[in-house]
Amino acid sequence: MIAIDNESFIVAGLDSWNIADAPEIFERRLARVLGVKSFHLPPAPDPDRGNDGVRVRRFPDFYSCPKCNVLQPYGDFNCLPGSARCSDCHEDLVPSRFVLACDDGHIEDFPYWKWSHRGYERPSRFCGGTLSLRTDGNTASLRSVVVTCTCGVPDVSMEGAFRVKALRDLGIRCEGRRPWLYGAKAQPCTRHPRAMQRGSSSAWHPVMRSALSIPPWGEGVLALIEREKLIGAPEEVIRWHFTQRPGLLKRAGVTVEEVIGCAHEIDADNSAPNDDGGAPLDPHAVLRKEEYDRLCRGNPEHRTSDWQPFVCERPEGDLSPVHELGLSDSMLVKRLREVRALEGFTRGVAPLEAAPDQRLAELHLSPDINWLPAIEVKGEGVFLRLDGDRLRQWETQATVIAHSEQIRRNHLALIKERTPANPARTRALASPVSPRFVLLHTLSHILINEWSLDGGYPASALRERLYASDVMAGILIYTATSDSAGSLGGIVAQGSPERLAATLRSALVRASWCSNDPLCMESGASGVDSVNLAACHACVLLPETSCELNNSFMDRALLIGAPSGEVPGYFQHA
Repeated sequence: MIAIDNESFIVAGLDSWNIADAPEIFERRLARVLGVKSFHLPPAPDPDRGNDGVRVRRFPDFYSCPKCNVLQPYGDFNCLPGSARCSDCHEDLVPSRFVLACDDGHIEDFPYWKWSHRGYERPSRFCGGTLSLRTDGNTASLRSVVVTCTCGVPDVSMEGAFRVKALRDLGIRCEGRRPWLYGAKAQPCTRHPRAMQRGSSSAWHPVMRSALSIPPWGEGVLALIEREKLIGAPEEVIRWHFTQRPGLLKRAGVTVEEVIGCAHEIDADNSAPNDDGGAPLDPHAVLRKEEYDRLCRGNPEHRTSDWQPFVCERPEGDLSPVHELGLSDSMLVKRLREVRALEGFTRGVAPLEAAPDQRLAELHLSPDINWLPAIEVKGEGVFLRLDGDRLRQWETQATVIAHSEQIRRNHLALIKERTPANPARTRALASPVSPRFVLLHTLSHILINEWSLDGGYPASALRERLYASDVMAGILIYTATSDSAGSLGGIVAQGSPERLAATLRSALVRASWCSNDPLCMESGASGVDSVNLAACHACVLLPETSCELNNSFMDRALLIGAPSGEVPGYFQHA
C-alpha cells in the first residue's frame, strides 16, 4: 500500500501493468528456477506516449472526515474527480487507519459495522445509522479511538481490536478478498484474520529471489543471444538479424556461426527432460552451488563490462596471514551483477527465513503472464572461504554441536508453531541450522560492521550472500546498490590479504565484547523469533536490507568461544 497526499492505494496485479516499453532483464538461471521466461523492470509512466506504467487501486475503501467525523466508503462522500474532500465540510478526507488481513495474503477493510454493533442481534449493516470515527485525545492508545453510530448503540473504542480472539468471538472471519487483483473472486479461507495498521510493516512481506550473473550466462555470445531474443530462432532468422546490425557481432567479439551453434545448444537444453530419476533437488540450492563453484574458480577479466558482468580474481600477495586465521581463500569480485525478482508476498506473520512455507499470495490472475517484476544491481565484493579441514575438525566437536542445537530446536519449534494445521508440511520442513551455518552467518555480520567503519560504507549499502552446506563454506560480502556506493572500489580494496587479516582480527576483538554482556553472551534465545543466541543490536545485528535471513541464526560464541570455555570458537586462537 502506498499513500499519496491524503489518499491510499494498493499496487494492482501484474495483469494490469503496462509493460510494452518496460525494459526486460535477462537472468536465465533464476528464470528457470522460478518457472518464468523473463523478468521486467516496473514500467515507468510516460504521459507523452499515453503510458501509465504501474497501476494502483484505491484501498482501503473506508475514509473519514476530520471535521464531521463521518466514517463511510469513499464513494459515499461524492467527492469531485481528483479531489478526496468531504462534500459537506470541504475538508481533506483521511483513509482508514485499520485494515484486516490474514497470513495467506488476503486483505480487506476493517469491519467497523460489526465492531460497533457487537452484542446486538440486529443486522449491523442495515441499522440505518451513520458511522463516525473520532479521537478524544486523552491517551495515545486505541482506547481514545472511538467508533459511534447514529442508530443509538453505545460508543465503542478500538481497544482490543488487534486481538485475534476478539475478532473470532464476534464471528469475524477472513472473507478471502484480494483487492489488488481486478475482478478477483473471494477465496475460501480458514485463516483467522487480524487487525493491523494500514502502514504496518506486517501488511506486506515481499518474498524475493536473487541470482548472480555468472558464466557462461550473461557474457559473450550467450549475452548477445539473450539481449537480441534469438533463443528458439531458426538459423536463417539469426543470419538475417545480423545482416541488419552488422556492427553488433564485432562489438560482442563473436561470429554469427558461434551464435547459431550456441542457439541450437540452448534449444536442445530446453527440450531435454529434467527428470533424471533421482531425488528432486532444491533448485535454489543448485543455483547457489553453481555460484559457489564459480566464485572459487574465479573469472579473469577478458571483456568489457557490457559483455562480462562478472569478474572474480585472486588477490596479489602472500595469503599466509589469511590462512593463519582459518580462511583457505579470498577472491576479489571486481564486477558483479545481481538480479532480484519478486516471487510473491505474504501478510501478517513474516515467512520463515531459511525454510519458507510458501504461502504466497498471487501476483496476477492471467494464465498468460510468464514474467516477474525484477531489478538488476551492479557492484563489487569479496568472497571468503573457510579452511575445510579446520572447519570439519571444529564443527564435529560435541560441545559445538550441542550449542548450535539450541538454535535448531528453537527454529523447529517456530516451524511447528507457524504450520499447526499441516503436520505433513511441518515434517517436510527441515531446519538448515548447523554449526557451520551459524558460524558463517555471524562472521558475515561482524565483517560488514567492520567494513562499514573502516571502508566508509554505510552498513545498509553492504549485503551478504551465504554459501553454507555440507559442500559449501563461504560468504560473499558485496555492494549491490543502485547508488554510487556500489562502485566506489572500497570493498575490493578490503580483500587484500594483509588488510583482510587485520580487519578480521579487529572484527573478532570487537565481537568479543558487547555492551549488553553478560546478558547477551549468556542468552538462551534472543531475536524476534528466538532463533539467536549471543547476538543483539549492540554487537552483530545489521539493517534488514543487508541480511539474507532477517537477522536470525547467529551466535558470537561460535566465533570467539564461550567465556566459560565449554564451547570453543572457530577463531578462538586466531
